Amino acid sequence: MRTFASLLVLISVVLAGPVAAFAPQAEDWTDLSAPDKKNRIDDLLYFVYKFTTPPRMGTVVLKVQVFDKSGKKNTSFLIQAEYGMPAMPGAHDSGRQEMSLNKAGNYLLPLNLVMPGEWELKLTFFKGSRAIFRGRTRFDV
Repeated sequence: MRTFASLLVLISVVLAGPVAAFAPQAEDWTDLSAPDKKNRIDDLLYFVYKFTTPPRMGTVVLKVQVFDKSGKKNTSFLIQAEYGMPAMPGAHDSGRQEMSLNKAGNYLLPLNLVMPGEWELKLTFFKGSRAIFRGRTRFDV
């Protein structure tokens, strides 16, 4: 029976391809530290995120900066963000949006926060087509 289960896993990996086989699953979200604090991606890279103004109703810009361990900016990622209100699933969800990279090497995304309450932000970091890190945090408006 164990061999049969292993065979099924192997077949699913072959059929799904390497990206799906090694992509983080829904339960693989890492809780992020507070804004402006380091969040480790792996042993060599970390990132910091912050809101350019305190979260409030209206448009607020999310800024993410990725660094190597020597402190040099790294702009080789594709970062997608999504946000919404956990208490009202689907009501105000943004859907996945790609963050824009500016000339200064900052990843930016305007967030449209339409009502007060608790919001959840999720970030997914991609190297090529492979998701290598997923993080989430909650904040109040």
